[in-house]
Amino acid sequence: MKTYAIGVLMALFLFPTLPAFSAPGEEELTPAQQEAVRKAVQDYLENRGSGEGGMTQVDSPGTAATPPTPLTPTSGKRLQDLGASRGASQKYNSTMQGSGNLIYARPFVSSPKAIVGGYMDIEYFNRTNQGNSYFDQHRLVPFIYGDISDRVKFAAEIEFEHGTNDIKVEFASIDYLIQEPINLRAGILLLPLGKFNLLHDAPLRDLTERPLVTQRIIPSTLHQPGIGTYGTFYPTTLSKLDYEVYFISGFTNAFGGNGNPNANSNITVTNGIRSARSDNTGFDNNNGKAVVGRLAFSPLLGVELGGSGFFGSYDPQSKRPLAIWALDWTFQRGPFELIGESAWAYIQQNNLSQTGAPNGQPRRMQGYYVQMNYHFLPEWLSNLAPSFFKQEVSTFTAVARWEQMNLGQDLNSNTEAGKLGEWERLTLGLNFRPTEDTVFKTDFQYTPVGRNGNQRIHDTAFVASWATYF
Repeated sequence: MKTYAIGVLMALFLFPTLPAFSAPGEEELTPAQQEAVRKAVQDYLENRGSGEGGMTQVDSPGTAATPPTPLTPTSGKRLQDLGASRGASQKYNSTMQGSGNLIYARPFVSSPKAIVGGYMDIEYFNRTNQGNSYFDQHRLVPFIYGDISDRVKFAAEIEFEHGTNDIKVEFASIDYLIQEPINLRAGILLLPLGKFNLLHDAPLRDLTERPLVTQRIIPSTLHQPGIGTYGTFYPTTLSKLDYEVYFISGFTNAFGGNGNPNANSNITVTNGIRSARSDNTGFDNNNGKAVVGRLAFSPLLGVELGGSGFFGSYDPQSKRPLAIWALDWTFQRGPFELIGESAWAYIQQNNLSQTGAPNGQPRRMQGYYVQMNYHFLPEWLSNLAPSFFKQEVSTFTAVARWEQMNLGQDLNSNTEAGKLGEWERLTLGLNFRPTEDTVFKTDFQYTPVGRNGNQRIHDTAFVASWATYF
């Protein structure tokens, strides 16, 4: 703006008869005078160019002036400008040249591609025979998704549990898309062992607590580093076949952590396979690798049957295999939905210590759950408060779930040790979703067969929670 003002004043000084400032009836500038004005202003701007970021082009008289581009000092540059040195035009150029701006030399700075979202929940538990009632801000889970290119995708989930008591990367994967029937994936992977482990988010679930079988036999959230492939086929116009197959590290904490192996495995009648997991991706307790996969067939919309399996060594010598099989099902018709999952585990020689001494630990486990959901929204409620109960997005869900689990199937059920792994539970629930992404849940649990620590109990509980995506 300063440049334009000085140029105009200079022109007025040289040629006081400019039309805009002349009295009516006075002559217009001749073409020679107009050219002299243009040249004088241009010369002035050229002399100022080195201090103003270069020469500014002046429009010829009679044309509309082009507004000047605002000049931004270095300290005020946008992140996109700072990261622009790493551009597509520099495909083969070095990025190792030193500069204080190198911290911004990332492709996502000059061209943002990531999407951040996630979910959180808050839970309340009041159990009759398990201590005081309490609130628990159980999970705060940010998701990061990156659309790197038309073929390369990135996805990650970082979980904060119980405040800051437990922080971990739940999954982080890079996908390379080839065709719908076959794609590649590598990273920290959600294991396709049962369906629940893949769809475990609190806002998705209609009850607060996860099923028992998915806590102890397929201990969700189950994730391990590895690589593999996934895809979808369409056998007919109505049917769909999905698959996932990965090679992974396996249960690396089955005999304790890095450099501190236990004599007996962490797979027990009280905790199942849960303690054999590890969040340490930089350690493997053996040279063997595991394989996991799931095949899901949907013959028509609203029906899906899935089968999955895991196989891998869990001991330091890679001589003891651990196998898990699972079946899952989903049937939906109108407002009714029937879902469930059943799993079996075989842990070879888990009844022996590493030295071969008997330890009384289980080798076989089995568990299942069956859940019925009924979705509804009374019309009178929508009429009474349409802004709170919207027919197009709001819904209530009545839920009933029955589940059984035995973490010591091969142990003598007539002994107290053999009974510790037995569980039975009935859960009745009612939840409300103002939108599909947010849910308020209330549950009543009746556990005729359960345990608290190493003590068998008969228990009831009232459980409530709020959960939402963001």
